[in-house]
Amino acid sequence: MARAYEFPEDLLTAQEELHQVVHTLRALCDRLPWSVEPHPGFHDPESWRPRQRPSTDGWSEEDQAEVQRLQGRQQELSITLATHPFWETLEGPDLVTARMVLKHVHHTPAVDAPAA
Repeated sequence: MARAYEFPEDLLTAQEELHQVVHTLRALCDRLPWSVEPHPGFHDPESWRPRQRPSTDGWSEEDQAEVQRLQGRQQELSITLATHPFWETLEGPDLVTARMVLKHVHHTPAVDAPAA
């Protein structure tokens, strides 16, 4: 059975925010045009794997700023998570396991304490 870790609240909060930022950034990039800059598009039927892209006006300044903001926050949170003092309380395989557990802790349903 996997060991239960008592992660500090600020570490759990940072991990949850990182998941939200990554999801938001991915959703934003999925809806944005394929090119940041305006581009006339292309059609390459001669390639071993034919490719084409439609013309685009590129990303708006607001979209570029939002992507940059989200990427910056993602970096900040990643640094916070990687350098948190909690990790100094663990070592070896236990450290690796705890890091993996934290990444998926938001997927784990909460367990209520037994009634007294």
